[in-house]
Amino acid sequence: MHRLTRTGGTAELLRWLAGRAEGWAGLVGPDGTVLHAAARTAGAMVPDVAGLVAEGASALTERGVQAYSVDTGAYTALLFPLGGSSPGVGDLGAPVLAVVTPRPVAAGLATLLADVVLPLSLCLQAETLERKRRRVDLAESRGREAVLHLLMTGQLSIAQQVAGALRPRLPDPVRVCVVECSGGGRDEVARVCADADGGRSWIVRCPVYARHLILVMPAEAETPEPGAVPPDETVAARVGDCVVGVSEPVPLADTATGYRQAFHALAAARELPTRHARFGVSPDSSLVVGPAGHRWADELLNPLLTHVPRRAQDPGSQELLATAASWLAFSSHATEHLKVHRNTLAARLRLIGELLGLDLHRLADQAALDLALRVRSTPAPACTPEPAQSGSPASGTSEAAGGLDAILVRPAVRDWADQQLAPVLGAEETLRTWVRCEGRIGPAAAELGISVPGARKRLTRLETVLQRSLLRPPSARYDLWLALRSRDLTAAA
Repeated sequence: MHRLTRTGGTAELLRWLAGRAEGWAGLVGPDGTVLHAAARTAGAMVPDVAGLVAEGASALTERGVQAYSVDTGAYTALLFPLGGSSPGVGDLGAPVLAVVTPRPVAAGLATLLADVVLPLSLCLQAETLERKRRRVDLAESRGREAVLHLLMTGQLSIAQQVAGALRPRLPDPVRVCVVECSGGGRDEVARVCADADGGRSWIVRCPVYARHLILVMPAEAETPEPGAVPPDETVAARVGDCVVGVSEPVPLADTATGYRQAFHALAAARELPTRHARFGVSPDSSLVVGPAGHRWADELLNPLLTHVPRRAQDPGSQELLATAASWLAFSSHATEHLKVHRNTLAARLRLIGELLGLDLHRLADQAALDLALRVRSTPAPACTPEPAQSGSPASGTSEAAGGLDAILVRPAVRDWADQQLAPVLGAEETLRTWVRCEGRIGPAAAELGISVPGARKRLTRLETVLQRSLLRPPSARYDLWLALRSRDLTAAA
């Protein structure tokens, strides 16, 4: 009995009791509702067991006794309350152990049932507490996921308010770390991560990728102690089958940028023996567009920023902005990130495209929208200022109206593009073909004259060379389209 309590729980105890009674055993509520039940065999169901048990439970509750039995022509129902050792008001809502056994009742069965009441009651309480603990864990996990979503969409003040009820405090500045786990080991890796840095990191189970953990870690400004190992490297060393990608230090408000960097570093880390990589390829494209880029982004996004829904239940501008950012980052997985139906996502994307005058099926328009959203979330003073150019307008208004191409030919953007494409300079045929085919492997393979697996292998090698993710979102295809376009515009000038 005690062994089953420790190892099998309520279900195994009831199954064992049903076997001993050669009949039926279950837990019922005071009103006769069956909560758990077990029968000796599938064919050993007692006729009208529900009515028999309900009758006994009702009588037990009314009389306030510690045991009760009901006899029929062929069966006896024995009932014992699980609420405590003595009857009273506190026991009225407690479940009742009910056993239906053929007559005559086996010798010692009533004593056995009286003995099983305590372990069964403790087992039931433990299972109830475990269910509550799981609900609390789920609520905390969803709360952390909500805070991360707010950070990714730039709603810093609301994220800090929500995070105030959880621990630890949100650090600032941060490094974002993405840990890719194997199989179902995410919970165990989360414990290793918390252990590695003393619980200072904000750990979130990724809502999009079931094998990913996202860590928002403090970015230490001071020089680390001699011999100290960063938490991300500790995790990669301790967990033999995980892969870790880490961003550069970024302000907390730029968590979305940090996540993209960490995801790109993760793609590079998969091919390294250490299974760990830190992002360090080049600055974000939003930092090199200059003030003219900010004016262009404001002009492009203005219809979306000023959108007022016709009905209260329709999405407003902030919701549409969050939808656009999530879809650009996660593609079809945005439904999991936003917790919306795919039809809802498709309707919102159609509305965004209509408001902005963009065809979101085209990689060029996707890249423009992605850049505009990132520029909007980047403080203007952080952008690289452009040197004065002869012949350029003083006000910059006409430049902003000139569209994205006018931004891509600026010197800082050209330097950024050269830095992006330097690792593949002179061998960019596969990359150009893939980008020209809207980032789709099938058409790119056909144009290159190779098989789809062959094209996938080439792109996987390019991920290692570029240290950027290409095949899985968030993908670098938007930055690569911008870099190739800037190079082509420069060459044509």
